[in-house]
Amino acid sequence: MRNVIFAINTTLDGCCDHTKQVADDETHEYFTQLIREVDVQVFGRITYQLMVPFWPEVAKNQSMTKAENEFARAFDSVQKIVFSRSLDRAEDRNTRIVRTNLRDEIFKLKQEPGKNILVGGVSVPSQLIELGLVDEYRFVVGPTVAGEGRRLLEGVSLPERLQLKLVESKVFKSGCVALRYLKQ
Repeated sequence: MRNVIFAINTTLDGCCDHTKQVADDETHEYFTQLIREVDVQVFGRITYQLMVPFWPEVAKNQSMTKAENEFARAFDSVQKIVFSRSLDRAEDRNTRIVRTNLRDEIFKLKQEPGKNILVGGVSVPSQLIELGLVDEYRFVVGPTVAGEGRRLLEGVSLPERLQLKLVESKVFKSGCVALRYLKQ
């Protein structure tokens, strides 16, 4: 069975608002490697629209740093699923919009052959965590205290405490720390 991996950048105080943090080359390299380990990415509409058309344009034009260009190529090459009731059409050739039940669709994806499934953003992963469908957590924690903004797992209501096992950590030159946890 395929695993669902939730990955996100966050500040020390749990802020996941992309405007409150900066991803450097090492962070982009980390996420590029992660994307290469999956064959589908899952988003809600808001995160999707933050990523597309920006990263596909970078992939096409190669207009940023080497690390960002590599990230863009990896991002652009992977299939994407967007859960949205309001999005009329996908901006990206590799994107499918899904309007059905999140639980049923992810459960079906987990049963299909292939690489792992990467989930990004806040709303969709929060729902999947509540449903018990996230198998692995990857947090890149930046050395910043934002003091405001949307918080990681804010409003998540679990039926019971979720116990995770730290299986890997890596300190970046910037002071960011990449943490990898598995659900126990």
